Amino acid sequence: MAAPRNQFDERIASRTARVGIIGLGYAGLPLAMSFAEAGFDVTGIDLNQERVRAVCEREAYLVDVPEARYEGLDGELTATTDYSAVRELDALTICVPTPLSKTRTPDVQYIVSAAESVAANLRPGQLIVLQSTTYPGTTEEIVQPILERTGGTVGEDFFLGYAPERVDPGNGVFTIQNTPKLVAGVTEECLRRTQLLYRQIVDVVIPVSRPMVAETAKLHENTFRAVNIALANELALMCDRLGISPWEVIEAASTKPFGFLPHFPGPGLGGDCIPVVPHFLAWRLREYGYAAQLIEAAHEVNARMPNHVVQKVSDALNDHGLPIKGARLLLLGVAYKGNVHDTRESPSLEVMNQLLARGGDVRYCDPWVPFVDLEGVRHETVPWSQEEVRAADCVVVLTPHREFGDQPFWEEARLVVDTRNLVPPGPNVHSI
Repeated sequence: MAAPRNQFDERIASRTARVGIIGLGYAGLPLAMSFAEAGFDVTGIDLNQERVRAVCEREAYLVDVPEARYEGLDGELTATTDYSAVRELDALTICVPTPLSKTRTPDVQYIVSAAESVAANLRPGQLIVLQSTTYPGTTEEIVQPILERTGGTVGEDFFLGYAPERVDPGNGVFTIQNTPKLVAGVTEECLRRTQLLYRQIVDVVIPVSRPMVAETAKLHENTFRAVNIALANELALMCDRLGISPWEVIEAASTKPFGFLPHFPGPGLGGDCIPVVPHFLAWRLREYGYAAQLIEAAHEVNARMPNHVVQKVSDALNDHGLPIKGARLLLLGVAYKGNVHDTRESPSLEVMNQLLARGGDVRYCDPWVPFVDLEGVRHETVPWSQEEVRAADCVVVLTPHREFGDQPFWEEARLVVDTRNLVPPGPNVHSI
Protein backbone atom coordinates (compact mmCIF):
# COMPACT_ATOMS: atom_id res chain seq x y z
CA MET A 1 0.00 0.00 0.00
CA ALA A 2 1.03 3.60 -0.51
CA ALA A 3 2.42 5.60 2.36
CA PRO A 4 -0.37 7.62 4.07
CA ARG A 5 -0.71 11.18 2.88
CA ASN A 6 0.06 12.71 6.27
CA GLN A 7 3.22 10.63 6.66
CA PHE A 8 4.63 11.90 3.34
CA ASP A 9 3.59 15.46 4.17
CA GLU A 10 5.13 15.32 7.62
CA ARG A 11 8.44 13.99 6.34
CA ILE A 12 8.64 16.67 3.65
CA ALA A 13 7.60 19.49 5.97
CA SER A 14 10.04 18.41 8.70
CA ARG A 15 12.84 17.97 6.12
CA THR A 16 13.30 14.34 7.25
CA ALA A 17 12.32 12.95 3.85
CA ARG A 18 15.13 11.36 1.84
CA VAL A 19 15.43 13.00 -1.56
CA GLY A 20 17.17 11.58 -4.63
CA ILE A 21 18.40 13.22 -7.82
CA ILE A 22 19.17 11.03 -10.83
CA GLY A 23 21.70 12.76 -13.06
CA LEU A 24 24.27 15.14 -11.60
CA GLY A 25 24.80 17.43 -14.55
CA TYR A 26 23.97 21.12 -15.10
CA ALA A 27 20.37 20.65 -13.92
CA GLY A 28 20.70 17.80 -11.45
CA LEU A 29 23.60 18.87 -9.25
CA PRO A 30 22.29 22.41 -8.53
CA LEU A 31 18.93 20.82 -7.68
CA ALA A 32 20.56 18.32 -5.33
CA MET A 33 22.51 21.14 -3.71
CA SER A 34 19.31 23.20 -3.22
CA PHE A 35 17.57 20.36 -1.39
CA ALA A 36 20.65 19.70 0.76
CA GLU A 37 20.94 23.41 1.61
CA ALA A 38 17.29 23.30 2.68
CA GLY A 39 18.08 20.56 5.20
CA PHE A 40 17.19 17.38 3.32
CA ASP A 41 19.45 14.36 3.15
CA VAL A 42 20.07 14.00 -0.57
CA THR A 43 21.42 11.11 -2.62
CA GLY A 44 22.67 11.81 -6.13
CA ILE A 45 22.73 8.93 -8.58
CA ASP A 46 24.86 9.12 -11.70
CA LEU A 47 26.57 6.44 -13.79
CA ASN A 48 29.50 8.80 -14.37
CA GLN A 49 31.99 7.70 -11.72
CA GLU A 50 34.02 10.90 -12.01
CA ARG A 51 31.00 13.03 -11.14
CA VAL A 52 30.16 10.78 -8.18
CA ARG A 53 33.74 10.99 -6.95
CA ALA A 54 33.76 14.78 -7.30
CA VAL A 55 30.55 15.15 -5.28
CA CYS A 56 31.75 12.79 -2.56
CA GLU A 57 35.07 14.64 -2.34
CA ARG A 58 33.42 18.08 -2.55
CA GLU A 59 35.14 19.08 -5.77
CA ALA A 60 33.60 21.66 -8.12
CA TYR A 61 32.90 20.77 -11.74
CA LEU A 62 30.03 23.18 -12.51
CA VAL A 63 30.05 26.97 -12.48
CA ASP A 64 26.86 27.06 -10.35
CA VAL A 65 28.21 24.69 -7.69
CA PRO A 66 31.58 25.99 -6.45
CA GLU A 67 33.30 24.16 -3.62
CA ALA A 68 32.19 26.84 -1.15
CA ARG A 69 28.56 25.75 -1.50
CA TYR A 70 29.35 22.39 0.08
CA GLU A 71 30.32 24.16 3.29
CA GLY A 72 26.87 25.56 4.05
CA LEU A 73 24.68 22.48 3.83
CA ASP A 74 22.02 21.93 6.48
CA GLY A 75 21.45 18.39 5.18
CA GLU A 76 23.74 15.73 3.74
CA LEU A 77 24.69 15.28 0.10
CA THR A 78 26.08 11.95 -1.06
CA ALA A 79 26.43 10.37 -4.48
CA THR A 80 26.54 6.87 -5.90
CA THR A 81 26.40 4.93 -9.15
CA ASP A 82 24.20 2.26 -7.53
CA TYR A 83 20.47 2.48 -8.28
CA SER A 84 19.67 0.31 -5.26
CA ALA A 85 19.86 3.59 -3.32
CA VAL A 86 16.42 4.35 -4.78
CA ARG A 87 14.87 1.95 -2.26
CA GLU A 88 15.72 4.30 0.58
CA LEU A 89 14.23 7.42 -0.97
CA ASP A 90 10.90 9.14 -0.36
CA ALA A 91 11.02 11.37 -3.43
CA LEU A 92 13.31 11.52 -6.43
CA THR A 93 13.74 13.65 -9.53
CA ILE A 94 15.07 12.37 -12.88
CA CYS A 95 17.41 14.90 -14.50
CA VAL A 96 19.07 12.88 -17.27
CA PRO A 97 19.96 14.33 -20.69
CA THR A 98 17.73 14.11 -23.75
CA PRO A 99 20.00 14.67 -26.76
CA LEU A 100 18.94 15.20 -30.34
CA SER A 101 19.84 12.55 -32.90
CA LYS A 102 21.59 13.36 -36.17
CA THR A 103 18.16 13.27 -37.85
CA ARG A 104 16.87 15.87 -35.38
CA THR A 105 14.63 13.47 -33.49
CA PRO A 106 14.54 13.23 -29.66
CA ASP A 107 16.62 10.51 -28.03
CA VAL A 108 14.90 9.40 -24.81
CA GLN A 109 17.13 6.39 -24.12
CA TYR A 110 18.49 7.96 -20.91
CA ILE A 111 14.97 8.64 -19.61
CA VAL A 112 13.95 5.06 -20.42
CA SER A 113 17.05 3.64 -18.74
CA ALA A 114 16.59 5.77 -15.62
CA ALA A 115 12.90 4.91 -15.37
CA GLU A 116 13.64 1.20 -15.71
CA SER A 117 16.31 1.40 -13.02
CA VAL A 118 13.91 3.25 -10.72
CA ALA A 119 11.17 0.70 -11.41
CA ALA A 120 13.51 -2.13 -10.44
CA ASN A 121 13.92 -0.51 -7.02
CA LEU A 122 10.53 1.12 -6.57
CA ARG A 123 8.87 0.95 -3.18
CA PRO A 124 5.32 1.94 -2.13
CA GLY A 125 4.59 5.60 -1.59
CA GLN A 126 7.49 7.06 -3.56
CA LEU A 127 7.17 10.25 -5.55
CA ILE A 128 8.99 10.24 -8.89
CA VAL A 129 9.33 13.52 -10.77
CA LEU A 130 10.68 13.79 -14.29
CA GLN A 131 12.56 17.03 -14.90
CA SER A 132 14.38 16.24 -18.16
CA THR A 133 13.39 18.40 -21.11
CA THR A 134 11.49 16.16 -23.50
CA TYR A 135 8.68 15.94 -26.02
CA PRO A 136 5.01 16.30 -24.98
CA GLY A 137 3.64 13.02 -23.66
CA THR A 138 6.87 11.49 -22.35
CA THR A 139 5.82 11.40 -18.69
CA GLU A 140 2.56 9.56 -19.29
CA GLU A 141 3.49 7.56 -22.40
CA ILE A 142 7.03 6.48 -21.50
CA VAL A 143 7.73 6.80 -17.77
CA GLN A 144 4.31 5.87 -16.37
CA PRO A 145 4.02 2.49 -18.20
CA ILE A 146 7.55 1.53 -17.15
CA LEU A 147 6.73 2.20 -13.49
CA GLU A 148 3.34 0.48 -13.72
CA ARG A 149 4.97 -2.73 -14.93
CA THR A 150 5.88 -3.28 -11.28
CA GLY A 151 2.20 -3.95 -10.62
CA GLY A 152 1.55 -0.65 -8.83
CA THR A 153 -1.03 1.97 -9.74
CA VAL A 154 -0.03 5.59 -10.29
CA GLY A 155 -1.64 7.89 -7.77
CA GLU A 156 -2.10 5.09 -5.26
CA ASP A 157 1.01 2.94 -4.95
CA PHE A 158 3.45 5.48 -6.36
CA PHE A 159 3.19 9.09 -7.53
CA LEU A 160 4.46 10.61 -10.76
CA GLY A 161 4.95 14.24 -11.69
CA TYR A 162 6.72 16.47 -14.20
CA ALA A 163 8.56 19.67 -13.28
CA PRO A 164 10.72 21.10 -16.09
CA GLU A 165 14.06 22.65 -15.27
CA ARG A 166 14.65 26.34 -15.86
CA VAL A 167 18.37 26.45 -15.16
CA ASP A 168 20.47 29.18 -16.74
CA PRO A 169 24.09 28.20 -16.02
CA GLY A 170 26.19 31.09 -14.76
CA ASN A 171 23.20 33.34 -14.04
CA GLY A 172 23.81 34.94 -10.65
CA VAL A 173 20.43 36.70 -10.53
CA PHE A 174 17.91 33.96 -11.29
CA THR A 175 18.47 30.79 -9.30
CA ILE A 176 16.45 27.66 -8.58
CA GLN A 177 14.94 29.40 -5.56
CA ASN A 178 13.67 32.58 -7.20
CA THR A 179 12.75 31.19 -10.63
CA PRO A 180 9.08 30.11 -10.66
CA LYS A 181 8.69 26.34 -10.99
CA LEU A 182 6.07 24.68 -13.18
CA VAL A 183 4.75 21.39 -11.78
CA ALA A 184 2.26 18.81 -13.01
CA GLY A 185 1.05 15.41 -11.87
CA VAL A 186 -0.52 12.40 -13.52
CA THR A 187 -3.25 12.47 -10.86
CA GLU A 188 -4.40 15.16 -8.43
CA GLU A 189 -2.52 13.50 -5.59
CA CYS A 190 0.61 13.25 -7.78
CA LEU A 191 0.35 16.98 -8.44
CA ARG A 192 -0.22 17.79 -4.77
CA ARG A 193 2.88 15.87 -3.69
CA THR A 194 5.00 17.35 -6.47
CA GLN A 195 3.95 20.85 -5.42
CA LEU A 196 4.73 20.11 -1.80
CA LEU A 197 8.20 18.82 -2.63
CA TYR A 198 9.26 21.81 -4.70
CA ARG A 199 7.76 24.38 -2.34
CA GLN A 200 10.55 23.45 0.04
CA ILE A 201 13.19 25.00 -2.24
CA VAL A 202 11.36 27.30 -4.72
CA ASP A 203 9.62 30.54 -3.78
CA VAL A 204 6.84 30.27 -6.38
CA VAL A 205 5.46 26.92 -7.56
CA ILE A 206 2.92 27.04 -10.39
CA PRO A 207 0.69 24.00 -10.98
CA VAL A 208 -0.67 23.16 -14.43
CA SER A 209 -3.41 20.74 -15.39
CA ARG A 210 -1.35 17.83 -16.73
CA PRO A 211 2.23 16.83 -17.54
CA MET A 212 1.82 17.45 -21.29
CA VAL A 213 1.09 21.12 -20.58
CA ALA A 214 4.29 21.50 -18.54
CA GLU A 215 6.31 19.55 -21.12
CA THR A 216 5.04 21.79 -23.93
CA ALA A 217 5.52 24.98 -21.91
CA LYS A 218 9.20 24.12 -21.45
CA LEU A 219 9.60 23.57 -25.17
CA HIS A 220 7.77 26.79 -25.94
CA GLU A 221 10.11 28.76 -23.66
CA ASN A 222 13.16 27.51 -25.55
CA THR A 223 11.48 27.83 -28.94
CA PHE A 224 10.70 31.47 -28.13
CA ARG A 225 14.40 32.06 -27.57
CA ALA A 226 15.50 30.14 -30.67
CA VAL A 227 13.07 31.96 -32.97
CA ASN A 228 13.89 35.43 -31.62
CA ILE A 229 17.63 34.78 -31.78
CA ALA A 230 17.10 33.67 -35.37
CA LEU A 231 15.36 36.97 -36.04
CA ALA A 232 18.32 38.83 -34.53
CA ASN A 233 20.73 36.74 -36.60
CA GLU A 234 18.76 37.42 -39.76
CA LEU A 235 18.81 41.11 -38.88
CA ALA A 236 22.61 40.86 -38.72
CA LEU A 237 22.70 39.24 -42.17
CA MET A 238 20.45 41.98 -43.58
CA CYS A 239 22.37 44.80 -41.92
CA ASP A 240 25.59 43.39 -43.34
CA ARG A 241 24.19 44.00 -46.81
CA LEU A 242 22.78 47.40 -45.86
CA GLY A 243 26.09 48.50 -44.40
CA ILE A 244 24.71 49.38 -40.97
CA SER A 245 25.22 47.97 -37.48
CA PRO A 246 22.65 45.43 -36.22
CA TRP A 247 23.68 46.33 -32.68
CA GLU A 248 22.77 49.99 -33.23
CA VAL A 249 19.46 48.94 -34.77
CA ILE A 250 18.62 46.71 -31.78
CA GLU A 251 19.65 49.44 -29.34
CA ALA A 252 17.39 51.90 -31.14
CA ALA A 253 14.45 49.48 -31.21
CA SER A 254 14.94 48.75 -27.50
CA THR A 255 13.97 52.32 -26.63
CA LYS A 256 10.34 51.32 -27.26
CA PRO A 257 8.93 50.67 -23.77
CA PHE A 258 6.35 48.07 -24.86
CA GLY A 259 5.96 45.30 -27.43
CA PHE A 260 9.70 44.69 -27.95
CA LEU A 261 12.14 42.35 -26.21
CA PRO A 262 15.74 42.64 -27.44
CA HIS A 263 17.58 39.56 -28.63
CA PHE A 264 21.08 39.70 -30.04
CA PRO A 265 22.94 38.09 -32.93
CA GLY A 266 25.99 35.88 -32.58
CA PRO A 267 27.92 33.05 -34.22
CA GLY A 268 24.99 30.63 -33.82
CA LEU A 269 23.15 28.75 -31.09
CA GLY A 270 24.71 26.63 -28.35
CA GLY A 271 23.89 24.78 -25.16
CA ASP A 272 21.84 21.68 -24.58
CA CYS A 273 18.39 23.35 -24.76
CA ILE A 274 17.81 26.23 -27.16
CA PRO A 275 19.34 24.65 -30.30
CA VAL A 276 17.84 21.25 -29.49
CA VAL A 277 14.45 21.19 -27.84
CA PRO A 278 12.41 23.13 -30.45
CA HIS A 279 12.95 20.08 -32.63
CA PHE A 280 11.28 17.92 -29.97
CA LEU A 281 8.12 19.94 -30.49
CA ALA A 282 8.39 19.92 -34.27
CA TRP A 283 9.01 16.15 -34.29
CA ARG A 284 6.05 15.45 -32.02
CA LEU A 285 3.70 17.64 -34.05
CA ARG A 286 4.58 15.82 -37.26
CA GLU A 287 2.83 12.82 -35.72
CA TYR A 288 -0.28 14.99 -35.61
CA GLY A 289 0.09 16.04 -39.25
CA TYR A 290 1.39 19.53 -38.47
CA ALA A 291 4.56 21.10 -39.87
CA ALA A 292 6.17 23.63 -37.50
CA GLN A 293 7.46 25.88 -40.26
CA LEU A 294 8.68 28.72 -38.05
CA ILE A 295 10.83 26.33 -36.00
CA GLU A 296 12.41 24.94 -39.15
CA ALA A 297 13.03 28.40 -40.59
CA ALA A 298 14.65 29.56 -37.35
CA HIS A 299 16.90 26.51 -37.35
CA GLU A 300 18.06 27.27 -40.88
CA VAL A 301 18.96 30.87 -40.02
CA ASN A 302 20.78 29.96 -36.81
CA ALA A 303 22.63 27.06 -38.44
CA ARG A 304 23.85 29.43 -41.16
CA MET A 305 25.67 31.74 -38.74
CA PRO A 306 28.96 29.80 -38.37
CA ASN A 307 29.31 29.90 -42.17
CA HIS A 308 28.64 33.63 -42.10
CA VAL A 309 31.34 34.15 -39.46
CA VAL A 310 33.88 32.18 -41.49
CA GLN A 311 33.02 34.26 -44.56
CA LYS A 312 33.48 37.46 -42.54
CA VAL A 313 36.92 36.23 -41.46
CA SER A 314 37.76 35.43 -45.08
CA ASP A 315 36.58 38.84 -46.29
CA ALA A 316 38.46 40.67 -43.54
CA LEU A 317 41.69 38.83 -44.33
CA ASN A 318 41.23 39.40 -48.07
CA ASP A 319 40.96 43.13 -47.44
CA HIS A 320 44.46 42.87 -45.95
CA GLY A 321 45.80 40.74 -48.79
CA LEU A 322 45.74 37.46 -46.82
CA PRO A 323 43.97 34.14 -47.44
CA ILE A 324 42.64 31.97 -44.62
CA LYS A 325 45.15 29.29 -45.56
CA GLY A 326 48.27 29.86 -43.51
CA ALA A 327 46.83 32.82 -41.58
CA ARG A 328 47.32 32.78 -37.82
CA LEU A 329 43.85 32.98 -36.30
CA LEU A 330 43.05 33.47 -32.61
CA LEU A 331 39.53 32.45 -31.62
CA LEU A 332 38.29 33.95 -28.37
CA GLY A 333 35.98 31.52 -26.61
CA VAL A 334 34.72 28.02 -27.40
CA ALA A 335 32.07 27.79 -24.66
CA TYR A 336 28.55 28.33 -25.98
CA LYS A 337 28.06 31.44 -23.83
CA GLY A 338 30.05 33.70 -21.54
CA ASN A 339 31.43 32.63 -18.17
CA VAL A 340 30.56 28.93 -18.34
CA HIS A 341 32.58 25.81 -19.10
CA ASP A 342 29.92 24.28 -21.35
CA THR A 343 30.79 23.62 -25.00
CA ARG A 344 27.70 21.56 -25.88
CA GLU A 345 26.43 22.51 -29.35
CA SER A 346 28.77 25.52 -29.28
CA PRO A 347 28.87 27.28 -32.67
CA SER A 348 32.48 28.24 -31.90
CA LEU A 349 33.49 24.64 -32.53
CA GLU A 350 31.90 24.68 -35.97
CA VAL A 351 33.69 27.95 -36.80
CA MET A 352 36.96 26.41 -35.60
CA ASN A 353 36.39 23.25 -37.65
CA GLN A 354 35.72 25.22 -40.82
CA LEU A 355 38.75 27.47 -40.40
CA LEU A 356 40.99 24.45 -39.77
CA ALA A 357 39.55 22.72 -42.84
CA ARG A 358 40.45 25.78 -44.94
CA GLY A 359 44.06 25.64 -43.81
CA GLY A 360 44.07 28.29 -41.11
CA ASP A 361 46.71 28.23 -38.39
CA VAL A 362 44.02 28.20 -35.70
CA ARG A 363 44.42 28.46 -31.96
CA TYR A 364 41.88 29.38 -29.34
CA CYS A 365 41.81 31.17 -26.01
CA ASP A 366 39.17 30.28 -23.43
CA PRO A 367 39.88 30.74 -19.71
CA TRP A 368 36.93 28.44 -18.96
CA VAL A 369 37.73 25.55 -21.33
CA PRO A 370 41.27 24.14 -21.04
CA PHE A 371 40.98 21.86 -24.07
CA VAL A 372 38.63 20.65 -26.80
CA ASP A 373 38.74 17.57 -29.02
CA LEU A 374 37.90 18.14 -32.68
CA GLU A 375 37.97 15.36 -35.23
CA GLY A 376 40.11 13.27 -32.89
CA VAL A 377 42.66 16.05 -32.32
CA ARG A 378 43.09 17.75 -28.94
CA HIS A 379 43.48 21.52 -28.96
CA GLU A 380 44.54 23.32 -25.79
CA THR A 381 43.80 26.92 -24.90
CA VAL A 382 46.46 29.58 -25.20
CA PRO A 383 46.67 32.36 -22.59
CA TRP A 384 44.74 35.58 -22.98
CA SER A 385 47.71 37.86 -23.51
CA GLN A 386 49.01 40.76 -25.52
CA GLU A 387 51.55 38.44 -27.13
CA GLU A 388 48.90 36.11 -28.54
CA VAL A 389 46.82 39.02 -29.82
CA ARG A 390 49.81 40.68 -31.46
CA ALA A 391 50.88 37.43 -33.12
CA ALA A 392 47.48 36.80 -34.73
CA ASP A 393 46.64 37.89 -38.23
CA CYS A 394 43.00 37.97 -37.11
CA VAL A 395 41.28 37.77 -33.71
CA VAL A 396 37.76 36.31 -33.83
CA VAL A 397 35.53 37.09 -30.84
CA LEU A 398 33.07 34.21 -30.35
CA THR A 399 32.25 34.05 -26.62
CA PRO A 400 31.89 37.11 -24.36
CA HIS A 401 33.81 35.85 -21.33
CA ARG A 402 34.35 38.50 -18.66
CA GLU A 403 38.13 38.10 -18.93
CA PHE A 404 38.12 39.49 -22.45
CA GLY A 405 36.34 42.64 -21.30
CA ASP A 406 38.36 43.02 -18.10
CA GLN A 407 41.65 43.02 -20.00
CA PRO A 408 40.96 44.41 -23.47
CA PHE A 409 43.93 43.97 -25.75
CA TRP A 410 42.05 45.11 -28.85
CA GLU A 411 44.48 47.92 -29.67
CA GLU A 412 47.17 45.25 -30.04
CA ALA A 413 45.17 43.40 -32.74
CA ARG A 414 45.90 43.83 -36.40
CA LEU A 415 42.41 42.66 -37.35
CA VAL A 416 39.28 41.72 -35.36
CA VAL A 417 36.07 39.97 -36.36
CA ASP A 418 33.61 40.58 -33.54
CA THR A 419 30.48 38.40 -33.32
CA ARG A 420 29.42 39.63 -29.86
CA ASN A 421 29.68 43.44 -29.98
CA LEU A 422 32.46 43.25 -27.40
CA VAL A 423 35.10 45.33 -29.21
CA PRO A 424 34.92 49.13 -29.60
CA PRO A 425 34.46 50.25 -33.23
CA GLY A 426 37.64 50.90 -35.17
CA PRO A 427 39.14 50.63 -38.65
CA ASN A 428 40.48 47.15 -37.90
CA VAL A 429 37.22 45.85 -36.38
CA HIS A 430 34.70 43.93 -38.48
CA SER A 431 31.31 43.08 -36.95
CA ILE A 432 28.98 40.35 -38.11
